[in-house]
Amino acid sequence: MSPAGSRKAAGFPTEAVFQVGAILFLLAVWYGFAAGGKINVFLLPRPGAVFQRLAHDLANFRIAEDVATTLWRAFAGFVIAAVVGIPVGLAMARSAFGRWFFDPIIAVGFPAPKIAFMPIFLLWFGVGDLPLIVLVAINCFFIVASSTAAGAAGVPRLLIWSAQSLGDSRESIFRRVVVPAALPQIMNGIQVSVPVSLIAAVGGEMLTGGIGLGGSILSAGRMVDSVGVYSGLVVCLTVGFVLLKLSELARRRLLHWHAESGPAS
Repeated sequence: MSPAGSRKAAGFPTEAVFQVGAILFLLAVWYGFAAGGKINVFLLPRPGAVFQRLAHDLANFRIAEDVATTLWRAFAGFVIAAVVGIPVGLAMARSAFGRWFFDPIIAVGFPAPKIAFMPIFLLWFGVGDLPLIVLVAINCFFIVASSTAAGAAGVPRLLIWSAQSLGDSRESIFRRVVVPAALPQIMNGIQVSVPVSLIAAVGGEMLTGGIGLGGSILSAGRMVDSVGVYSGLVVCLTVGFVLLKLSELARRRLLHWHAESGPAS
């Protein structure tokens, strides 16, 4: 029997058990500090009060509306970034002109604090979903484009030479060799962009207010409602965790043919 099989047969905890245990540990630490009496209950509410507020907001469908609004903005911006960023990254790796044209844009735009452009987006696009979607798209675009370019440029030359020796054209090699070989790196950019899209959407909502997770947290803060602020943070953490796990699942499905999806040694 293999070491992995012997560990499984011996009843070793699975990865899911460790993850649940880590979450329970954090909740226990939170409760310990909140119940210790050394921190003001306004600054750190007890978990019971926060989860009671969550149950109340769930029953009133308030959380569902906020989550749906934020996810729509994050998803729309993420899709735009992927649709534009992947071709741009491939163009940077395929041609010298594409690299010369887009590399300065990526170099300048990647480290720039995109949230600083939010007042401009509000002036251009007005109040509503569109400026937040644009903010998310710009935040994710640079990640996707740079990751795609790095993946396509880093394809082992041996694969390309082997395809050339078989008589494949340049277009065929790029489509059948370069793009599949770069897909793991492209998926790295996609996976990083998924939580970034949520971060950008919530951050933008905290500037503009209104409905959404960020707007809900901002409203609770203005009302000096610390329990509401913490409940909003818990929802954000939960949504982010779910999105991260879904992106990992999508990666395993899309890269089922890749060596990284094989059994661990």
